Amino acid sequence: MKARSRNDMRLIRHRRLRRHLSGTAERPRLSVFRSLNHIYAQIIDDEQGFTIAAASSVDRELKGSLERTGDVAAAAAVGRLVAERAAAKGIKKVVFDRGGHMFHGRVKALAEAAREAGLEF
Repeated sequence: MKARSRNDMRLIRHRRLRRHLSGTAERPRLSVFRSLNHIYAQIIDDEQGFTIAAASSVDRELKGSLERTGDVAAAAAVGRLVAERAAAKGIKKVVFDRGGHMFHGRVKALAEAAREAGLEF
């Protein structure tokens, strides 16, 4: 039997979470993906199947102001930016989808910064 990689285990957790998490027009899903070098967040309406707002550490707005794109400070900046973009579209409440990652470190920093910027979840 082949050993599962860390990413395979994350994907299993993510699929398990997604059975219960779904974004609606009234309360879309805030999805987080992190790689080694960047972090991405998007607000998704799963009923319609489209992204309402998105932000990442590779956005032109953030990339010049960030010292590094894969740390906690970058994640917090992405959280603030996605919350601002959501507020501009009239979204205040979301369902948080951590993408199978632990709620710790960069994922937690993004979530807390989004909460401070006005998102409720």
